[in-house]
Amino acid sequence: MTDPSRTPAPASTRRLTTAQALIAFLARQYTERDGRRRRLIGATWGIFGHGNVAGVGQALVEAGPAMPYFQGRSEQAMVHAAVGYARQSGRLSAHAVTTSIGPGATNLVTGAALATVNHLPVLLLPGDTFAARPADPVLQQLEVPHTGDMSVNDCLRPVSRYFDRITRPEALIPAALQAMRTLADPAATGAVTLALPQDVQAEAYDWPAEFFAERVWHVRRPAPDPYELEQAVRAVRAARRPLVVAGGGVHHSAAEETLAAFAAATRIPVASTQAGKGSLRHDHPADVGGIGHTGTATADDLARDADLVIGVGTRYTDFTTASGTLFAAPAVRFLNLNVTGFDAHKLAALPLVGDARTCLEELGAALAARAYRVDAAYETEYTAAKDRWERRVDAAFAAPDEDARPTQAQVLGLLDALVTDDDILINAAGSLPGDLHKLWRARSPRQYHVEYGYSCMGYEIPAALGVQLAAPGRPVWALVGDGSYLMNPTEIVTAVQESLPVKLVVLQNHGYASIGGLSESVGAERFGTAYRYRDRDGGYTGLPLPVDLAANAASLGMRVLRARSVRDLREALAEARGADRPTCVHVETAAADAESGPPPAQAWWDVPVAETAHRPPAAEARKEYDRQVAARRHHL
Repeated sequence: MTDPSRTPAPASTRRLTTAQALIAFLARQYTERDGRRRRLIGATWGIFGHGNVAGVGQALVEAGPAMPYFQGRSEQAMVHAAVGYARQSGRLSAHAVTTSIGPGATNLVTGAALATVNHLPVLLLPGDTFAARPADPVLQQLEVPHTGDMSVNDCLRPVSRYFDRITRPEALIPAALQAMRTLADPAATGAVTLALPQDVQAEAYDWPAEFFAERVWHVRRPAPDPYELEQAVRAVRAARRPLVVAGGGVHHSAAEETLAAFAAATRIPVASTQAGKGSLRHDHPADVGGIGHTGTATADDLARDADLVIGVGTRYTDFTTASGTLFAAPAVRFLNLNVTGFDAHKLAALPLVGDARTCLEELGAALAARAYRVDAAYETEYTAAKDRWERRVDAAFAAPDEDARPTQAQVLGLLDALVTDDDILINAAGSLPGDLHKLWRARSPRQYHVEYGYSCMGYEIPAALGVQLAAPGRPVWALVGDGSYLMNPTEIVTAVQESLPVKLVVLQNHGYASIGGLSESVGAERFGTAYRYRDRDGGYTGLPLPVDLAANAASLGMRVLRARSVRDLREALAEARGADRPTCVHVETAAADAESGPPPAQAWWDVPVAETAHRPPAAEARKEYDRQVAARRHHL
């Protein structure tokens, strides 16, 4: 009797391990939109341990150049790098990330949450405990007394748009296809997790040859429903003070030119969320800047009086709506253009479900056929308000004393004077997102890269690597405060290893400046937000810690330029921009005064304040909270 294990596989199959099959499959997947084809999985990041070294690790060795590989230093940071790449690639190309089981896998959770919150594709391939359970428990196994089929990878379920555990080789086939479908779906994309038990990774199987054929996943542009379109046209024509809120969906759909044409034809002003900033150039006549708690006075004043808010690709987070207090007109209505029905129906809106670019094209054409345009007085009003705001930006950017330490806004002003359309700025957390949203003059659609859906400290440096990989030849700036830098500087080593000429600007202000200000405003008296020695009173009120972040960056291989004055910083930024290796500019910033600093928040944000307290700052903060929260409303 013939031994089945020695029977030659039919010519229509390939005998590979599960991991080898997965990598071979991924190397043959493509996306297509508007006639342009892109590789869906452009590369794989990995840190190896016993849970993936003999499986996916060995498969990557077998694959060679067919699957490019990048060596990361932190699992969370690898996901951030992959997300930066996907966002810069317009969600048409993504990266995979592989880790071992145990801490390597659970370190993915933060990055996965960030990807899913921001609707950005990333493929996660964590190792998993043995499917065959030869020993129980094995190293790094989580024992759950009431179930036998759970591992630490189940932490990834709530932060993944698709999750599967591959317990048999043949189960990879439907799971891999579902994973690719999800990654390429503009309405469903986010983190996708395929948990891979380490024994299954190494197990051989006769795979059908068709599994490795090239597949092209069409990224669709769904058109709006005719009825919804007609309702949208009626709503716009009836509005006297409409306002567009441009969200990240404008960028994801590559709808920037269409939005610019729509605004030029209708003269409807366009405000932007953090994800949507750059949808219009800053000097487009209809661009009125950021909206919400971190927005401009121009946009927020328009929002308060708008009778129709046209959301394009936005999720309407609490920063955008000022926690439900911004859109204050009694009869305000909402019209939402969104590829997901979930977001299109928010705020009891008229939904226009479809691709952002396609919806704008059809809505614009229908309005043009009826010769629609806002009243000239409205256009004059917001144009004058925009001019006034630009003068405030100029004042915040101005640095009259060349020998003084720059303020944070002056750092941005020096960058503003230096960059061109090619430069890309990356930020995610601290006080910088607020200043950037209010002040930055975006010159091109993908210049402004602020991750504020998850506002993840430590995102900036690894994301810069992914962005640089997606945009070779373009100057990429990672702007970080000292708090965010200390969270996750490890991928500096990767930037050096890969010769990626990212530019890192470290703003040293000795603590969590953003949360310090928030703490003071809610009566918490800046508790636990400064990087200082513990003083005799028991608090962290002593001298600043002697932390030298510039020396740390240098120790990781970066070239470092120290700037001690406005003059130094101007020269250092110019030198960094022209550098062909990873370069860090370190500057200790000065506090801004009320007159020369950036304008304060132009709209509220709900952070609950202690309802009862004995300390006067908290009691006073509660009075202000009660006053503000009274203005909140539900739009029904």
